[in-house]
Amino acid sequence: MTGLQLAKIRDKLNFAITPSKSQIKKKLRETATIATSVAIVIGVIQTKQAQAVTVTFDDLSGSQNTISDGYAGLNWENFYDLDTTSFIPSGYVNGTVSPKNIAYNGFGNSAVISTVDEIFDFNSTYLTAAWNNDLTVLVEGYTGGISGEKKYSQTVVLNTNTPTLFTFDFLGIDYLKLTSSGGNNAGYSGNGTHFAIDNFTFNKKTKAVPEPLTIFGSLTAGSVGFALYRKQKQQQKDVNK
Repeated sequence: MTGLQLAKIRDKLNFAITPSKSQIKKKLRETATIATSVAIVIGVIQTKQAQAVTVTFDDLSGSQNTISDGYAGLNWENFYDLDTTSFIPSGYVNGTVSPKNIAYNGFGNSAVISTVDEIFDFNSTYLTAAWNNDLTVLVEGYTGGISGEKKYSQTVVLNTNTPTLFTFDFLGIDYLKLTSSGGNNAGYSGNGTHFAIDNFTFNKKTKAVPEPLTIFGSLTAGSVGFALYRKQKQQQKDVNK
């Protein structure tokens, strides 16, 4: 058998047992894809497990005090609590879903619900106009605060007779702004663009950070690639002995 024939046999054996660089890259991609997919599935499961919270305001004094930051794990700007039994008749008492408190926007101005280090999904809430029928409320959801990205914008129209449940599904926001305007006085003793809010429902979340499983998946993919590389080198040495 000639030297050329021996070389051909060696090359065939080497090809059969030694993965090529393209094979290593393919295997690495497959491993990384699997690890990432598992991490995403776990993340989705964890997100779905987060329980919705309904804020009723009934554990507050109802004495028309400003709602303090930290209440229900959120920050509140220009929202006041109110025991509506002292405001009969008005849209305030008509808009009470869970007795006996609601929250309202002070002085009829814009009001904000926000977070600092976390995000939340704004699911739904009951809204009722306090004094004006056909009151318009612009509801806006941001990420990165008021100077960040406006992700959602929805306008709703309220009346004073009954609370209306609005579903918003503003997902992954950290700043929610409600601005009221217009409408026609319903004949009550008060006036202004105030609205009542009750049974505010949301899901609070943590801002996206690398999950341990995602990190593990990346490390696993890297380890597999390194192992395949070492195996290729060792097999090349064995063939060339």
